[in-house]
Amino acid sequence: MKKYLFIAGRNIELSSAEIKSFFEREKISFKIISKIKNGILIETEKILPKGIIEHLGGTISIGEVISEGNFQKISKELDNKTLYSVTGNKLNYVLFDFGGKNYDEIQNYLKRKFREEQLKATEKKISGRIELQGGKRVSKVSSSLIDEQYFVFADSFGIITENYDFDSAEKRDMKKPVRRSELSISPRLAKILINLSQVKKGETLLDPFCGIGTILQEALLQDIKVIGIDKDKSATHDAKINMEWFKFKKENYKISNEDSSTAEIPKVDAIATEPDLGELQRKIPTAEKAKELVRGYENLMIKVLKNLKKNVKGRIVFTAPLVETIKGKISPDFERIANATRLKIILGPIQEFREKSIVGRNILVME
Repeated sequence: MKKYLFIAGRNIELSSAEIKSFFEREKISFKIISKIKNGILIETEKILPKGIIEHLGGTISIGEVISEGNFQKISKELDNKTLYSVTGNKLNYVLFDFGGKNYDEIQNYLKRKFREEQLKATEKKISGRIELQGGKRVSKVSSSLIDEQYFVFADSFGIITENYDFDSAEKRDMKKPVRRSELSISPRLAKILINLSQVKKGETLLDPFCGIGTILQEALLQDIKVIGIDKDKSATHDAKINMEWFKFKKENYKISNEDSSTAEIPKVDAIATEPDLGELQRKIPTAEKAKELVRGYENLMIKVLKNLKKNVKGRIVFTAPLVETIKGKISPDFERIANATRLKIILGPIQEFREKSIVGRNILVME
């Protein structure tokens, strides 16, 4: 058995659901042992392959547990281990604290160990912060000058082995020819929706509200074939431009300008999509206005899902509006959608929002 720490982004519930779905798809036996702050401790039956983090949208870092137990046991096991990969004699490192029972003792132990090994090691303060959903703030590394990252999680000690490549994700999002910042989802969220759908490499994913193609691009990057539909002609035009910019093989994607409530589609393995969440809200709407918005969304999704479901083999993953009003957040009636379409809710709704946002998202999985 092997234990790993997954450091989630700002929404640990959504990140946990994505990890679970990803592992199930990849047939990796696992168990979530504990969650502390934005850390998720997982036990697996086999060693995880490198590079998993680039397939996940909701995970910042992955670390391996190399020792656990009381401080005496951990320190004895670490005495004969090399805990760094720097080639010189200088080391900048950080130590994350996820409710670590031995944190202070391990902190002092590392300083002593590195000094005995004649290493000029400096423990850096973790100055970066992530604001989690709900408002709580947790630490993150914001400097590129850190050589090693260690963590203490309850009675476990480990080393961070993989970090998400934010620069690469931002580059492909910001550099592509066509962007619609107010209407498009991020590559991060697109990956999460794809993973929740459990669509596999070589299978076909449908996005019936494809917009300029963010979900399509992230699926194609994972060798998943895609079909994109949107009734906005300019959106499908721009999606094609973006796909050409990525140099995807044309036989792996099809984009059409149609209404998904009437479009005829071939058999597909899954759906992942961000539908129209309603008009942009510049100020907090009344409860009546919000109810009108979500009712319109319900009617739209019922028509679209009724039309498409017969040709969908697996999961249907979609976002839905989560509207802030003076009286609290209002969501669509998902049971109404499920009953009208004869689909089953298997996950969600999981809320995804920022504290000052007017319209956030619910994320659902049906089949």
